[in-house]
Amino acid sequence: MTRKFAVITGTRADYGHLYWLMKELDDDPEVELLVIVTGAHLSSKYGRTVDQIEADGFNIIERVSIQLDEDDGVAIAKSVALATIGLAEAIKRHAPEVVILLGDRFEELAAAQAALFVGVPVAHLHGGETSEGAIDESIRHAVTKLSHLHFVAADDYRKRVLQLGENPKNVFNCGAPGLDHLARTPSIPRDDLLNGLGISQIEWPYMMVTHHPQTIIDGQEDISQLIDALAQFTSHNIIITGVNADPGNVDIRAKLEGFCAMNKDRAYMFDSLGQKRYLSAIRYADCVVGNSSSGLIETPALNTPTVNIGDRQGGRLKAISVIDCALETSSIVDAINTAISKTFQESIQGPVSLYGIGDTAGKIKEHLKSADLSNIKRKSFFDV
Repeated sequence: MTRKFAVITGTRADYGHLYWLMKELDDDPEVELLVIVTGAHLSSKYGRTVDQIEADGFNIIERVSIQLDEDDGVAIAKSVALATIGLAEAIKRHAPEVVILLGDRFEELAAAQAALFVGVPVAHLHGGETSEGAIDESIRHAVTKLSHLHFVAADDYRKRVLQLGENPKNVFNCGAPGLDHLARTPSIPRDDLLNGLGISQIEWPYMMVTHHPQTIIDGQEDISQLIDALAQFTSHNIIITGVNADPGNVDIRAKLEGFCAMNKDRAYMFDSLGQKRYLSAIRYADCVVGNSSSGLIETPALNTPTVNIGDRQGGRLKAISVIDCALETSSIVDAINTAISKTFQESIQGPVSLYGIGDTAGKIKEHLKSADLSNIKRKSFFDV
């Protein structure tokens, strides 16, 4: 019997994590994969990454455009409303047995609501985690309660999903799907990578920077302190990846672009590198700087130090290669100096992963194929 699963993706970040699961489902003759694309994927401002999904060979059955032009909470609320309408219609049209979502973005909240109202069960990946400095924290737990099958990345996170009252028989620790790239996607050689990115000083060491808005704070976050810190490392190239479509992204993007304009010989910004180039770049970097979850999940598994700025990832499991610091110039400079020091680099030899070993996609696929969906929408609260 063929099972029909819909994957809904809204950003380059969740697609990168979903890629190998989508491949597993697409290659399985007993599965019909429906790919629905929305959010930043459809925006040139964020790299129009829908083109990458098509280049990877996936057939996109629906494109749900939502409003992403303005830069405040009201605009995001409008986007959620538009996404809920469009995704509900798409889900109704194609009638999947399960909708698959990953993470904690507002697109996932819209998709989970739409599936709930249309009457389709949701499988949620990466539930139970915390990110105390972002509204994603609340969205993730809300999506957990709107979901029916849960694929978490660590035992600590499974316990948290159970604490939220989910049925233990439907909560599986399969690891982080993004780590499958490390086992299944060959890296690009360093010189080929940097030449392909148009970086002139390929002999220089470099650091990666990915910094997103800390959306839980009042007002916009000023990243001038980060800019001032980066300016001090004049013997490093700086590779900066694009900013999430969250409130406050316009100011952060403008300041990072301004830094690159002032440092054309060594600072480079890309809306999206794609998962293969992104992970290859992390592998060869002296360190990764910013507040992205990739600094806590993929980066330690690639044996690269992380300088984790601020509270955006507060509460997540952190390997010994992660150095926390405040969004203050001196704190960032000290943390980067520690991360690139020979002493620290030698102290973390050997990759460390708290999120699995890169064999997640196949496990999730088998659970999805064997799931008993006959009464799954009737949820009882399981008290701890």
